[in-house]
Amino acid sequence: MDPRILDRLRCPVCGEPLGLATDARALRCPRRHSFDIARQGYVNLLTGRAPHVGDTAEMVAARADFQAAGHYDVISAALAAAATQATPGFGAYPLVVDAGAGTGRYLGAVLAALPDAVGLALDVSKPALRRAARAHPRAAAALADTWQRLPLADASTAVLLNVFAPRNGPEFHRVLDPAGTLLVVTPDTDHLTELVGALDLLRVDPDKADRVTGSLGGHFTLVSSAVHRAELTLARPEVATVVGMGPNAWHTDPEALRARLAALPEPVRVTVAVRVDAYRPR
Repeated sequence: MDPRILDRLRCPVCGEPLGLATDARALRCPRRHSFDIARQGYVNLLTGRAPHVGDTAEMVAARADFQAAGHYDVISAALAAAATQATPGFGAYPLVVDAGAGTGRYLGAVLAALPDAVGLALDVSKPALRRAARAHPRAAAALADTWQRLPLADASTAVLLNVFAPRNGPEFHRVLDPAGTLLVVTPDTDHLTELVGALDLLRVDPDKADRVTGSLGGHFTLVSSAVHRAELTLARPEVATVVGMGPNAWHTDPEALRARLAALPEPVRVTVAVRVDAYRPR
Protein backbone atom coordinates (compact mmCIF):
# COMPACT_ATOMS: atom_id res chain seq x y z
CA MET A 1 0.00 0.00 0.00
CA ASP A 2 1.16 3.50 -0.81
CA PRO A 3 2.79 4.88 2.39
CA ARG A 4 1.18 8.27 1.70
CA ILE A 5 -2.20 6.58 2.23
CA LEU A 6 -1.07 4.20 4.96
CA ASP A 7 0.05 7.15 7.10
CA ARG A 8 -3.58 8.34 7.32
CA LEU A 9 -5.06 4.95 8.28
CA ARG A 10 -5.91 4.00 11.85
CA CYS A 11 -6.68 0.69 13.49
CA PRO A 12 -10.47 0.27 13.65
CA VAL A 13 -10.13 -1.50 17.02
CA CYS A 14 -7.89 0.83 19.04
CA GLY A 15 -7.26 3.87 16.81
CA GLU A 16 -3.48 3.39 16.69
CA PRO A 17 -1.53 3.95 13.43
CA LEU A 18 -1.27 1.02 11.04
CA GLY A 19 1.84 -0.32 9.36
CA LEU A 20 2.61 -2.96 6.76
CA ALA A 21 3.47 -6.38 8.20
CA THR A 22 6.84 -7.85 7.31
CA ASP A 23 5.23 -10.36 4.94
CA ALA A 24 3.27 -7.52 3.23
CA ARG A 25 0.08 -9.57 3.55
CA ALA A 26 -1.53 -7.59 6.35
CA LEU A 27 -1.64 -4.28 8.16
CA ARG A 28 -0.85 -4.24 11.89
CA CYS A 29 -0.96 -1.67 14.68
CA PRO A 30 1.42 -1.42 17.67
CA ARG A 31 -1.10 -3.38 19.75
CA ARG A 32 -0.81 -6.22 17.20
CA HIS A 33 -4.33 -5.98 15.80
CA SER A 34 -3.95 -7.42 12.29
CA PHE A 35 -5.96 -6.91 9.10
CA ASP A 36 -5.48 -9.05 6.02
CA ILE A 37 -4.80 -7.69 2.56
CA ALA A 38 -6.82 -9.66 -0.01
CA ARG A 39 -5.03 -10.94 -3.09
CA GLN A 40 -7.23 -8.56 -5.14
CA GLY A 41 -5.48 -5.64 -3.39
CA TYR A 42 -7.93 -4.29 -0.80
CA VAL A 43 -7.43 -4.49 2.98
CA ASN A 44 -10.15 -5.80 5.29
CA LEU A 45 -10.60 -3.21 8.06
CA LEU A 46 -13.86 -4.56 9.40
CA THR A 47 -14.14 -5.47 13.06
CA GLY A 48 -16.44 -8.44 13.32
CA ARG A 49 -19.15 -9.23 10.82
CA ALA A 50 -20.68 -6.41 8.79
CA PRO A 51 -24.44 -5.98 9.30
CA HIS A 52 -24.88 -6.05 5.50
CA VAL A 53 -22.78 -7.19 2.54
CA GLY A 54 -23.44 -4.29 0.20
CA ASP A 55 -23.91 -4.59 -3.54
CA THR A 56 -23.83 -8.04 -5.11
CA ALA A 57 -21.37 -9.13 -7.78
CA GLU A 58 -24.14 -8.82 -10.38
CA MET A 59 -24.99 -5.25 -9.34
CA VAL A 60 -21.32 -4.24 -9.35
CA ALA A 61 -20.76 -5.76 -12.79
CA ALA A 62 -23.82 -3.94 -14.15
CA ARG A 63 -22.58 -0.65 -12.71
CA ALA A 64 -19.08 -1.16 -14.11
CA ASP A 65 -20.47 -1.83 -17.60
CA PHE A 66 -22.75 1.21 -17.49
CA GLN A 67 -20.02 3.51 -16.22
CA ALA A 68 -17.48 2.19 -18.72
CA ALA A 69 -19.86 3.14 -21.52
CA GLY A 70 -19.60 6.76 -20.35
CA HIS A 71 -23.24 7.13 -19.38
CA TYR A 72 -22.44 8.67 -15.99
CA ASP A 73 -19.43 10.71 -17.07
CA VAL A 74 -21.44 13.82 -16.20
CA ILE A 75 -21.05 12.80 -12.54
CA SER A 76 -17.33 12.14 -12.87
CA ALA A 77 -16.77 15.50 -14.55
CA ALA A 78 -18.79 17.39 -11.93
CA LEU A 79 -16.89 15.77 -9.06
CA ALA A 80 -13.51 16.34 -10.68
CA ALA A 81 -14.29 20.03 -11.18
CA ALA A 82 -15.60 20.47 -7.63
CA ALA A 83 -12.63 18.65 -6.09
CA THR A 84 -10.19 20.76 -8.10
CA GLN A 85 -11.75 23.90 -6.67
CA ALA A 86 -11.65 22.46 -3.15
CA THR A 87 -7.99 21.43 -2.87
CA PRO A 88 -5.84 24.57 -3.41
CA GLY A 89 -3.91 25.39 -0.24
CA PHE A 90 -3.50 21.81 0.94
CA GLY A 91 0.02 20.45 1.39
CA ALA A 92 1.62 17.58 -0.47
CA TYR A 93 -0.50 14.57 -1.32
CA PRO A 94 -3.96 15.59 -0.10
CA LEU A 95 -6.12 12.57 0.61
CA VAL A 96 -9.40 12.02 -1.27
CA VAL A 97 -11.69 9.47 0.37
CA ASP A 98 -14.73 7.95 -1.32
CA ALA A 99 -17.14 6.64 1.34
CA GLY A 100 -19.30 4.03 -0.38
CA ALA A 101 -17.00 4.00 -3.39
CA GLY A 102 -18.50 1.15 -5.38
CA THR A 103 -16.28 0.42 -8.36
CA GLY A 104 -14.03 3.41 -7.63
CA ARG A 105 -14.89 5.06 -10.94
CA TYR A 106 -15.57 8.49 -9.42
CA LEU A 107 -12.54 8.37 -7.15
CA GLY A 108 -10.40 7.55 -10.18
CA ALA A 109 -11.81 10.52 -12.09
CA VAL A 110 -11.06 12.89 -9.21
CA LEU A 111 -7.51 11.59 -8.83
CA ALA A 112 -6.94 12.01 -12.56
CA ALA A 113 -7.82 15.69 -12.12
CA LEU A 114 -5.61 16.06 -9.01
CA PRO A 115 -2.11 14.84 -9.93
CA ASP A 116 -0.74 15.44 -6.42
CA ALA A 117 -3.53 13.68 -4.53
CA VAL A 118 -3.85 10.12 -3.24
CA GLY A 119 -7.13 8.29 -2.73
CA LEU A 120 -8.88 5.71 -0.57
CA ALA A 121 -12.02 3.80 -1.54
CA LEU A 122 -14.18 2.56 1.34
CA ASP A 123 -17.01 0.10 0.80
CA VAL A 124 -18.60 -2.91 2.47
CA SER A 125 -19.01 -4.83 -0.82
CA LYS A 126 -16.13 -7.16 -1.64
CA PRO A 127 -17.06 -7.39 -5.36
CA ALA A 128 -16.97 -3.57 -5.52
CA LEU A 129 -13.60 -3.35 -3.77
CA ARG A 130 -12.00 -5.83 -6.15
CA ARG A 131 -12.59 -3.21 -8.84
CA ALA A 132 -11.95 -0.16 -6.68
CA ALA A 133 -8.50 -1.45 -5.75
CA ARG A 134 -7.57 -1.07 -9.44
CA ALA A 135 -9.42 2.20 -10.05
CA HIS A 136 -6.28 4.38 -10.13
CA PRO A 137 -2.55 3.92 -9.48
CA ARG A 138 -2.70 6.41 -6.60
CA ALA A 139 -5.71 4.78 -4.92
CA ALA A 140 -6.07 2.11 -2.26
CA ALA A 141 -9.21 0.29 -1.15
CA ALA A 142 -10.46 -0.93 2.21
CA LEU A 143 -13.40 -3.01 3.37
CA ALA A 144 -15.13 -0.84 5.96
CA ASP A 145 -18.64 -0.15 7.19
CA THR A 146 -19.21 3.59 6.79
CA TRP A 147 -21.90 3.48 9.49
CA GLN A 148 -19.14 2.68 11.99
CA ARG A 149 -15.99 4.58 12.98
CA LEU A 150 -13.98 5.19 9.83
CA PRO A 151 -10.43 3.74 9.83
CA LEU A 152 -8.84 7.16 9.35
CA ALA A 153 -6.98 9.69 11.46
CA ASP A 154 -8.71 12.84 12.64
CA ALA A 155 -8.60 15.70 10.08
CA SER A 156 -6.74 13.45 7.62
CA THR A 157 -8.92 14.00 4.55
CA ALA A 158 -8.96 16.94 2.15
CA VAL A 159 -11.95 15.85 0.04
CA LEU A 160 -14.58 13.29 0.98
CA LEU A 161 -16.81 11.92 -1.78
CA ASN A 162 -20.24 10.45 -1.07
CA VAL A 163 -22.01 9.32 -4.25
CA PHE A 164 -25.43 7.65 -3.92
CA ALA A 165 -24.25 6.25 -0.58
CA PRO A 166 -25.13 6.43 3.14
CA ARG A 167 -23.88 9.47 5.08
CA ASN A 168 -22.27 9.28 8.51
CA GLY A 169 -22.22 12.94 9.55
CA PRO A 170 -20.21 12.68 12.79
CA GLU A 171 -17.51 10.51 11.23
CA PHE A 172 -17.31 12.55 8.05
CA HIS A 173 -16.77 15.60 10.24
CA ARG A 174 -14.08 13.87 12.34
CA VAL A 175 -11.92 12.72 9.42
CA LEU A 176 -12.21 15.88 7.30
CA ASP A 177 -9.60 18.59 7.61
CA PRO A 178 -11.24 21.77 8.98
CA ALA A 179 -10.59 23.32 5.56
CA GLY A 180 -11.74 20.20 3.73
CA THR A 181 -14.80 19.63 1.56
CA LEU A 182 -17.52 17.00 1.56
CA LEU A 183 -19.03 16.40 -1.90
CA VAL A 184 -22.40 14.64 -1.81
CA VAL A 185 -24.08 13.35 -4.99
CA THR A 186 -27.78 12.47 -4.88
CA PRO A 187 -30.42 11.92 -7.58
CA ASP A 188 -32.49 14.96 -8.46
CA THR A 189 -36.27 14.63 -8.80
CA ASP A 190 -36.21 13.91 -12.55
CA HIS A 191 -33.34 11.43 -12.48
CA LEU A 192 -34.28 8.49 -14.76
CA THR A 193 -37.77 9.96 -14.84
CA GLU A 194 -38.69 8.32 -18.17
CA LEU A 195 -38.16 4.89 -16.60
CA VAL A 196 -39.89 5.37 -13.28
CA GLY A 197 -43.46 5.04 -14.50
CA ALA A 198 -42.73 2.74 -17.43
CA LEU A 199 -40.84 0.20 -15.32
CA ASP A 200 -42.44 0.84 -11.91
CA LEU A 201 -39.16 1.97 -10.33
CA LEU A 202 -38.50 3.73 -7.04
CA ARG A 203 -39.28 7.44 -7.12
CA VAL A 204 -36.90 10.10 -5.85
CA ASP A 205 -38.17 11.67 -2.64
CA PRO A 206 -39.05 15.31 -3.47
CA ASP A 207 -37.62 16.27 -0.05
CA LYS A 208 -34.34 14.47 -0.75
CA ALA A 209 -32.16 17.59 -0.59
CA ASP A 210 -33.51 18.55 2.84
CA ARG A 211 -33.11 15.02 4.13
CA VAL A 212 -29.48 14.90 2.98
CA THR A 213 -28.65 18.08 4.85
CA GLY A 214 -30.51 16.80 7.88
CA SER A 215 -28.64 13.49 7.81
CA LEU A 216 -25.37 15.35 8.31
CA GLY A 217 -26.54 16.23 11.78
CA GLY A 218 -25.52 19.86 11.94
CA HIS A 219 -21.85 19.04 11.45
CA PHE A 220 -21.60 20.75 8.06
CA THR A 221 -22.53 23.96 6.27
CA LEU A 222 -23.77 23.81 2.69
CA VAL A 223 -21.59 26.11 0.58
CA SER A 224 -22.75 25.28 -2.96
CA SER A 225 -25.29 23.18 -4.79
CA ALA A 226 -25.70 22.47 -8.50
CA VAL A 227 -27.78 20.10 -10.61
CA HIS A 228 -26.04 18.40 -13.52
CA ARG A 229 -28.02 16.80 -16.34
CA ALA A 230 -27.38 14.67 -19.40
CA GLU A 231 -29.66 13.01 -21.93
CA LEU A 232 -28.90 9.37 -22.71
CA THR A 233 -29.98 7.27 -25.65
CA LEU A 234 -30.07 3.66 -24.50
CA ALA A 235 -30.84 0.26 -25.93
CA ARG A 236 -33.11 -1.99 -23.89
CA PRO A 237 -30.20 -4.06 -22.48
CA GLU A 238 -28.61 -0.83 -21.22
CA VAL A 239 -31.88 0.12 -19.54
CA ALA A 240 -31.87 -3.27 -17.83
CA THR A 241 -28.32 -2.55 -16.69
CA VAL A 242 -29.17 0.80 -15.13
CA VAL A 243 -32.07 -0.81 -13.25
CA GLY A 244 -29.90 -3.71 -12.08
CA MET A 245 -27.01 -1.64 -10.78
CA GLY A 246 -28.83 0.38 -8.10
CA PRO A 247 -31.44 0.09 -5.35
CA ASN A 248 -34.13 -0.85 -7.87
CA ALA A 249 -32.37 -4.21 -8.18
CA TRP A 250 -33.69 -5.07 -4.70
CA HIS A 251 -37.25 -3.90 -5.40
CA THR A 252 -38.25 -5.10 -8.87
CA ASP A 253 -39.74 -8.42 -9.91
CA PRO A 254 -37.48 -9.86 -12.67
CA GLU A 255 -40.33 -11.30 -14.73
CA ALA A 256 -42.42 -8.14 -14.57
CA LEU A 257 -39.37 -6.04 -15.42
CA ARG A 258 -38.59 -8.14 -18.50
CA ALA A 259 -42.15 -7.69 -19.75
CA ARG A 260 -42.05 -3.93 -19.24
CA LEU A 261 -38.64 -3.66 -20.89
CA ALA A 262 -39.91 -5.52 -23.94
CA ALA A 263 -42.68 -2.95 -24.33
CA LEU A 264 -40.31 0.04 -24.39
CA PRO A 265 -39.69 1.68 -27.78
CA GLU A 266 -36.06 1.60 -28.87
CA PRO A 267 -33.93 3.60 -28.45
CA VAL A 268 -34.94 4.73 -24.99
CA ARG A 269 -34.26 8.35 -24.08
CA VAL A 270 -33.37 8.75 -20.42
CA THR A 271 -32.56 11.80 -18.28
CA VAL A 272 -29.63 11.74 -15.89
CA ALA A 273 -30.10 14.43 -13.23
CA VAL A 274 -27.94 14.57 -10.13
CA ARG A 275 -27.37 17.16 -7.44
CA VAL A 276 -23.80 17.83 -6.31
CA ASP A 277 -23.68 19.54 -2.91
CA ALA A 278 -20.46 20.87 -1.40
CA TYR A 279 -20.23 21.13 2.39
CA ARG A 280 -17.60 22.52 4.74
CA PRO A 281 -17.17 21.28 8.32
CA ARG A 282 -18.61 23.52 11.03
